[in-house]
Amino acid sequence: MNIPTVITLGLAFCCHVAQAQKPNIVLIMADDMGFSDIGCYGSEIPTPNIDKLAQNGLRFSNFHNTARCCPTRASLLTGLYQHQTGIGQMTTEAGNNFDFGVEGYRGYLNKKCVTIAEVLKQNGYHTYMTGKWHLGSDALSKRPLQRGFEHYYGSYQGAFSYFDPKGVRCLIDETDTIRAPKGFYSTDAFTDKSIAFIKEKKDDKPFFLYLAYNAPHWPLHAKQEDIQKFTGKYMEGWDELRKQRFERQLKMGLFDKNTKLSPRDSRVRDWNEVSEEQKKLSDYRMAVYAAQVYCVDYNIGKLVDYLKQINQLDNTLIMFLSDNGACAEPYKEFGGGEQSDINDPDKAGSVSYGIGWANLSNTPFRAFKVNAEEGGIATPFIAHWPAAIKSQRGKITATQGHILNVMPTVLEVAGANYPKIYGGNAILPLEGISLVPTFLKGKQKEPEYQFWEHSNNCAVRKGKWKAISTVGSDKWQLFNLETDRTELNDLASQYPEIAVDLATSWHQWSVRCKVVPKGQKTKNSYN
Repeated sequence: MNIPTVITLGLAFCCHVAQAQKPNIVLIMADDMGFSDIGCYGSEIPTPNIDKLAQNGLRFSNFHNTARCCPTRASLLTGLYQHQTGIGQMTTEAGNNFDFGVEGYRGYLNKKCVTIAEVLKQNGYHTYMTGKWHLGSDALSKRPLQRGFEHYYGSYQGAFSYFDPKGVRCLIDETDTIRAPKGFYSTDAFTDKSIAFIKEKKDDKPFFLYLAYNAPHWPLHAKQEDIQKFTGKYMEGWDELRKQRFERQLKMGLFDKNTKLSPRDSRVRDWNEVSEEQKKLSDYRMAVYAAQVYCVDYNIGKLVDYLKQINQLDNTLIMFLSDNGACAEPYKEFGGGEQSDINDPDKAGSVSYGIGWANLSNTPFRAFKVNAEEGGIATPFIAHWPAAIKSQRGKITATQGHILNVMPTVLEVAGANYPKIYGGNAILPLEGISLVPTFLKGKQKEPEYQFWEHSNNCAVRKGKWKAISTVGSDKWQLFNLETDRTELNDLASQYPEIAVDLATSWHQWSVRCKVVPKGQKTKNSYN
């Protein structure tokens, strides 16, 4: 698409926003959900409500996040690279200190960025948030209500109990710490509170809702009635189920028919080598994980049904994505924690499903959360907006999307201007671009380069080319994602000039965006 066409589309769209009621905007984020964990991306887990959003909206096959919970949230809400916001690694909260004493690594959102909520609140929107914040909270100024949200209900922390959030990983209602009521389950509660916020609205102003589920992040906590739907269904094992998911992905057109399934992770055995007893225990872990995803889906259905009831669904842009690839922490074949820890409301640590099932969740990619490979940074992304997404309804787009694009997209559909000054502070210019042309026409001009770094895992993309390395290493792997989306063939030795260009561009970006503190390796954490 050429520049004049983009400008024409933009002007036409701005006129539409000016003449019609401004749209509501709902941003839904799943936590640690793999690329293939929902039906419309290949899963056997029934997710009919999310699938319906895809059928009546637009699916992206080539969308990316930053590979980790809080860095992704920082970029998502600001349209900047996470290092520019001060969250180059993790957040300083709940006893963790990730303030490394340098600009890119303070552990909380700085004042050089603005959130979507801060901008929209100044442009006539109500701003609501429920769920996982994970952007700093050890001081009042770092919390949701101080960063533009009118109402907040959830937890400030990164991982917490689904049944009884407490202690440093507690439940927050507006500004008050509360104990979870009887029958509490976080996925249900966050959805119900989101609906309540909308119901309490007394005027005709549009709203922005950020619904940030903690599911399906560990710990393995799910309702028994949901778990029963999946127990025994994973006895086929990760090898066979990965093949089945991949076949569905090819059939639905998510990937080119010549795409190859990546090999099973080397730390995981062939399912046939696993004992029957261990198969049953492992099947149950995956059943609980599947139940967590299933619950997210029927809660999204509950929200969509409410928007229908109040005649707001057509004029609401709903975006759904995950914050990173599937999580293999703590990098054990069958997961973390004892089997007896599953569904224990007091166990909020890494009670998890293991490398084998995370490998399934990330079908067809290799690697996981934290990594710069596609398994770490590729996410489903669905945009549903009946009033505007018409010619692309039900389609899959190969447009290169990135969470940096969410803020500029929201600003365009809301008819809002991005500030140069906010609260007396100079604000960094946006790094992302609006996805509205893709919503309307299915494609658009893409950025020349995109960059990644987290926990020393580095990547840079230019068109079809992607290079991967680690901080402090001069060796870069090079992949042609057009013909090798699963990154199986390193072409760096065949195209050294391309590898050098990408590496040089990454280093220039890293200096500009304050990426590595004083050139030192950053720390790591499971939280």
